[in-house]
Amino acid sequence: MPPASAPAPNVTPDLPALIGAALGRPLPADARIAIAVSGGPDSLGLLALAAAALPGRITALTVDHGLRAEAAAEAAGVAAQCAARGLPHVVLRRSGPPLAANVQAQARAARYALLADWCRGHAHGLLLTAHHADDQAETLLMRLNRASGGDGLAGIRPARDLGGLWLVRPLLALRKAELAAIAAGAGWQAVDDPANHDPRHDRTGYRALLAASPLLDAGALAASAAHLAAEAEALAWAADLAFASRVSREGAALLIDAGGLPAALVQRLLARALAELGATPPPRGGAVARLAARLGAGGQGTLAGIMARALPGQPPKWRLQPAPPHQTGQKKP
Repeated sequence: MPPASAPAPNVTPDLPALIGAALGRPLPADARIAIAVSGGPDSLGLLALAAAALPGRITALTVDHGLRAEAAAEAAGVAAQCAARGLPHVVLRRSGPPLAANVQAQARAARYALLADWCRGHAHGLLLTAHHADDQAETLLMRLNRASGGDGLAGIRPARDLGGLWLVRPLLALRKAELAAIAAGAGWQAVDDPANHDPRHDRTGYRALLAASPLLDAGALAASAAHLAAEAEALAWAADLAFASRVSREGAALLIDAGGLPAALVQRLLARALAELGATPPPRGGAVARLAARLGAGGQGTLAGIMARALPGQPPKWRLQPAPPHQTGQKKP
């Protein structure tokens, strides 16, 4: 991977091939594609690539949350640049009460909801975002510091099914500086969102850490996340096979035969069993791992409204069933 200050790559990235790689299948020739464009250099780099590679098939979407006075002017600036190039562009505005607590998370959820609703309503089956290797590296560091499991350390996934709409991040192997250079080379004028430098946000600190630490290579960290994602996919495939042969139903309960299975696979079986029994909210990996350890030692516990206990005998079997109403509070196993 080139360093953070690298210019645009000598070979223009093949965006249709990158989209196909993210989806795991070739990009359909008739796919209508929406591009999420904030006006920053990375999203404009994606838009520049899409405009060149997919003419007549794309629509740029910009979300204005109304959080900053400058946002409306920035969205209008993106619209003007698109109009000058003959590219369809739509500004999506959030309505409703002002965002209060946990503003970043609420704004992110609102943004994806607006983008997805527009795509579904206008027969666009793909929504592309410009997440890149630097984003992936920041995410990996954040999740390492939270003791995340394998799924969390896999980071930002290249594609996700949103129910008939595919969210695709085809640029996870490219650096932010590469995308900025692509945008500038195509004549796009980018804006800088001050939220990217706000020290109140955790991601800002990890971004600064990467920038100040030459031993931390964002490209290498992003590649590691990709390796972990591939391994998580393989483990999920194995867990599907194990669930079919190791989990059985007994009335309202599920029985898990955990004998001889590796811990990571056992935890996936347990998490899926909890979900199928209606665990609310879905427990995080750490809580599932602690419950698995307790059951493995012959104990019991209640998690997310589900009672679990180890049954006597060999091989070890665990019984899970919804807790009675008075025991629905989540307890730490």
